Amino acid sequence: MRRTGAKKQPSYRVVVAESTSPRDGTFLEILGHYNPLTEPTTFEIKEDRVREWLKNGAQPTDRVARLLSSRGIIAAPTYVATAASASA
Repeated sequence: MRRTGAKKQPSYRVVVAESTSPRDGTFLEILGHYNPLTEPTTFEIKEDRVREWLKNGAQPTDRVARLLSSRGIIAAPTYVATAASASA
């Protein structure tokens, strides 16, 4: 996700980027946008392009995976408890 918007009013673009790129660095394609400040939150996405990128091996971030699973595009992500989090 690439942050856009004014100070203290974030909105985000869902983009395809290399894993080594910084958060607001270069990207390959804009797939949609997400605004958490609206009620209800706004999440617009190009489903066909997302499916194409996922088919080609793209890995969504945790937040994007949760948003995509809420739309039914991918299965809900599962989280495995690690030894560090289990002992805390």
